[in-house]
Amino acid sequence: MHETAIVQGLIRILEQQAAQHEVSAICKVNVKVGRLRAVEPRQLIACFEIYAEGTVAQGAELAIVALPVRACCKACLCEFEVPRFHFECPGCGGGDVDVIQGQELYIESFEVVGG
Repeated sequence: MHETAIVQGLIRILEQQAAQHEVSAICKVNVKVGRLRAVEPRQLIACFEIYAEGTVAQGAELAIVALPVRACCKACLCEFEVPRFHFECPGCGGGDVDVIQGQELYIESFEVVGG
């Protein structure tokens, strides 16, 4: 379950940012996760609740925005959303594409208690 490792990293970043900005409590964490990361949102939330205990993020809501997979065709430069991991350009039918979205995993923002 790689969600555990992801959450440990998120908590570490939140603790560092909270210390840097003199924040004592976080009430909400907004995370963006690309679909290619194969993260199960419910498991991520459950792990977050466990690992946040005793940290500045204890009791915080974890809000996850799942980003679809998008690609750009190298032949015709068509940008498109990739349906069901079918990496074929709808414009020219080519399969030589660059993934331009879907691999993200980052904290977009967090909200502080009383802030």
